This record gives sequence, C-alpha cells and structure tokens, in this order.
Amino acid sequence: MALKLVIIGGGSSYTPEILEGIIQRQDTFPVNEIVLVDIEPGKDKLETIGNLGKRMIHQANANINLSWTLNRREALVNADFITTQIRVGGLQARSIDERIPLKHGFIGQETNGAGGIMKAFRTIPVLMEIAEDVQEICPDAWIVNFTNPAGIVTEALLNYSNHKKVIGVCNIPFNTQHSTAELLDVKPEEVLIEFIGLNHFIFGKKVLVSGKDRTEEVFDRLIHRETNYTPANIMPLDWSETFIQSTKLLPNPYHQYYFQTETVLEKDLQSYQENGTRAEVVQELEKSLFELYQQPNLKTKPKELEKRGGAFYSKVACSLMDSIYNNKNDVQTVNTQNNGTITDLPADAVIEVNCVITKDGPKPISIGKIPSPVKGIIQNMKAMEDLTIQAALSGNYQDAYNAFVMNPLIQDEKKAKVLLDELLEAHKAYLPQFKQ
Repeated sequence: MALKLVIIGGGSSYTPEILEGIIQRQDTFPVNEIVLVDIEPGKDKLETIGNLGKRMIHQANANINLSWTLNRREALVNADFITTQIRVGGLQARSIDERIPLKHGFIGQETNGAGGIMKAFRTIPVLMEIAEDVQEICPDAWIVNFTNPAGIVTEALLNYSNHKKVIGVCNIPFNTQHSTAELLDVKPEEVLIEFIGLNHFIFGKKVLVSGKDRTEEVFDRLIHRETNYTPANIMPLDWSETFIQSTKLLPNPYHQYYFQTETVLEKDLQSYQENGTRAEVVQELEKSLFELYQQPNLKTKPKELEKRGGAFYSKVACSLMDSIYNNKNDVQTVNTQNNGTITDLPADAVIEVNCVITKDGPKPISIGKIPSPVKGIIQNMKAMEDLTIQAALSGNYQDAYNAFVMNPLIQDEKKAKVLLDELLEAHKAYLPQFKQ
C-alpha cells in the first residue's frame, strides 16, 4: 500500500530529519508521496528544503515523489499522515517571547512561562483551522503534532476541533531514554522509563533495563553528575542529591525553570546580555543551516542540525507513524488524552505518557496516582494549560490574564498584567482573536 505524507511547516530546518526518517523506513513504512506545505513568507526556505529533499531521495534511490506548495488544502487531498511543525510569527516572535519577560525579571522561554502562553495564543487558532481542513478533506488521516507547546496544542485539537486523530510528540522522552542508556552503558532500546506528567513537565518514575529495575542506580549516577541529558536549547544545570533522593523522581531539563528559577534567570539574563535571546542565536544557526542546505553537493541531513534544540523530534514522529501503520503494539511516549491513566487528572486532559501504539492510535499504560511530592505542581500546571487553551480560543482578556497569573513562573497579579499587556501589543498582528 502506498502512503501520502503532508508536512505542514515544510520549510522548517527540521524537515530534512523527517525526510531522512521516511527514507530509512521505506521497507516498513512505504511512503511514496510527500508534500511540503508552507506559507508565503517561507516560500524561499520551502524551495531550498524541497530541492535538498529531492537530492536526498535521489541519493538513497528511494521511490518517493516529493513536491511542495503554498496551497494547504490542495496538499491534503488523499493524505494518510500529516505532521505539523509551524512557528506563527517566526523566530522574531520567539525573540519577543523571550525578550519581554526577561526585561521584567521573569523567565523568557518559548514554551514555558509567559513566552509559552503567548506561543499557544498564536498557534492554537491556526492549528484549529488546519485540523478542520483535515477533517473535511482527509478525515482518516493522523495528525502528528510537534508544534510547541505540544501538549497544550494537542489538547486544544483533541478537545475542541472536530478531528480526533491527533497525537503530540516531543523529543525530551527520547533524549532522556538515550542519555539514561549512555549512563548505564546499555543500548537505548533496552531502556524503558515509566514517565508521568505533562509535555515538558514529565518525571521519570521508574527505569527498567531489559525488565530489570535500575532506578536507584540511575539516581546515584545522576547525583554524581555522570551524564547530561539537556537538549541544545537549555543550559545544563546539576540536580542536588537532596532533590533526587527526596522526590525519588528523574527530572527533565525543563524542570530547572521551576525548581531552580533564580539560578536559571540569572544565567539567562547573563546570556541575553552577552549573546542576545536564544531566538537570536537560533537565527544565526538557521542562517548557516540554510546556507548548507543550498549546497548542491549536500545529499544527506547535515550533522549541524543536531545543534538545534528540537533535534530528534522528527525521529520520534517517524517512529510513531511507522508503528501506527504497522500496528506494532510497541511502547512509545506521546501526548494523548488521559482517560483515567493518571487518576489525579481529568479524563480529557492531555498527558505525556507511555502508550502501546496500535493502528487505532496510542493506548496509554495505566499509571495511577501522581507521586505526592509533585502532585500539586502537576495539577497546577494542568489547570494553567486549560486556562491558556480557553484564552487562545476565546480571545477574552480576563481568560488570558488568568492563564498568566496562575502560571508558576509568573504568579504576580500586578506584574502579570504588565507582561500580558506588553506581549499582546507586541504580537497583535498574530492575535486576531484578541480584538480589544
């Protein structure tokens, strides 16, 4: 059976990784048509990626027809899978999300705090439109979303769009699995981590290696700083022995924003003063990547792509699509509806959790209760995510303010308004729902 994949945000620097993943899986996941989709401002990048993709396919002697277009609805006809990797407002919008909070003494980050909320405000309405197009044109297709904030966006689509075949993916579980394998000197496929929590807010509850519990050994090695599983977009910080031994949980790199806030803010402000925002650093990296992509002798994904913070998102997405198509019943960590998996969260909440991947989608593996040390903050985060989705869809100022003031990285009723007002003004071109 031939398959059609549509990549929305096809002009992204990450796209060569998706193409590589599809090429490598030709024997098991027979995609024979790929359409890259983007918008007018991304036309030049889309063409660059398209030409590189053609060279990659030719080099691999793969039977894949690759094309690109600015017409999304036309591209979606007969699609089997759709991946979404968009950035509404581009890296300039990300820079604003980072710069304004830092100016006011708050964490400035693209998926956490005020910046993460603003990205959700810009992104959710656009992806809702995409989901409605999918439901109308190719209702049997799966949307695999790795547009951030992935968990919030996936929940908005599952709970408020008419299209329900939506799964969110993230590279943090992948990175954590591979770093843990390196720490224990075993193969990544031998490692299974029981994750609990939300996108960018998951904890590792248990580490199994070929079925054997080695959680305490991982904790011990982490305490003695024998590994670093921090992605390129986050500055690595150590975790104290007290934190690890008291919580009995494996943190992920994003937790430093919440549990080491003062230290992170200090380092971020220093980095901002010396190098500008992370977005500005990424703009330079993107520039060099696209210069590479334009070289006619480049016929494979360049190693330099791994310097981007979201590297390996695409690998995760390709593995997921392969498993759905082949009904593999393997275990992967994805963003999907809770439905009783975590008993302390609502049924329709989207969580990041280990699932058995079937032809009918992910089947979450039951976890039970949230560990007591982190129960309160996970519930707080989930409530804040709900407020963010509500505001993104309503365009109501009070809804937006509630999301800001209840975010653990803000929680200041006066400064929340200052931040919100300034960010709404800065992003007004991409926030038509906030008319006042």
